[in-house]
Amino acid sequence: MAGAFAESMDNLTALDKQILVERHLISREHAARNVGSGLVLNREESLCVMINEEDHLRMQALRPGLQLKQAWMAIDQIDSDLEKKLDYAFDGQLGYLTACPTNLGTGIRVSAMLHLPGLVLAEQINQIVQSVNKLGLAVRGLYGEGTEALGNVFQVSNQMTLGESEPDIVERLNKVLSQIIEHEENARGTLIEKKPKIVFNQLGRAYGVLANAHSITSKETMNLLSLMKLGVDLNLFPGTDRALADELFIVTQPAHLQRQVSEKLPAEERDLVRADMLRNRLKEVRRPNSRPADPA
Repeated sequence: MAGAFAESMDNLTALDKQILVERHLISREHAARNVGSGLVLNREESLCVMINEEDHLRMQALRPGLQLKQAWMAIDQIDSDLEKKLDYAFDGQLGYLTACPTNLGTGIRVSAMLHLPGLVLAEQINQIVQSVNKLGLAVRGLYGEGTEALGNVFQVSNQMTLGESEPDIVERLNKVLSQIIEHEENARGTLIEKKPKIVFNQLGRAYGVLANAHSITSKETMNLLSLMKLGVDLNLFPGTDRALADELFIVTQPAHLQRQVSEKLPAEERDLVRADMLRNRLKEVRRPNSRPADPA
């Protein structure tokens, strides 16, 4: 954390806080904090410590792809280093003592963000969610508890933190995630094989709106970009890098959009600016193929 950004929450603007939420660096609850709460964030935006969120310390590590073990090892190192200097509330039987009883024990919450448009289009997502819940895991929306799965992005995490070791929690979640990913890949394959017109219709409509709209909301943008990402993954947008859709997913969100134009905009004006940006960024993207291209 050497050279990290550290600040009291009352010194951050509402726009700064919202950008941090949109990047999943702080929780929505922490964004509402002011005097008495703080934030420490490393330069790579891969390690973050929230001070006085729900608990005195909430530490998180972020990694791209399915790197649960690497993320856990990173946060475990920070946790251990801090414990040499701080007196954590710890009980020999109950483990770490937390503000909410559901976090007792290890205090660890292992989460993965999964893009699952195939399961949504195939109308299989509800049964997958029910199966995962029976395994003691929680499935939430893009911004965690109580939020919807914008852009077909779902957050899967452990519910139990007591009575199971950290490595076991990580390993159990890893196995379930691998199964969900396999179901998603199968759903995509089945859709292309058995219902290609439905897929091509969804992708064509998504591309048409994104590349031509003159006013578009953040929610609609994320849901349509999700379909575009699916199309890129299926090689239906030849020559288009998936990173473009990933970047647009972030920079078209309200706070990021306002930061780019350096002014606070009402929702209607944001919708106009967002549409202008999308048309400009997608003007070189060719419309989707009606059959998968051969992978490069």
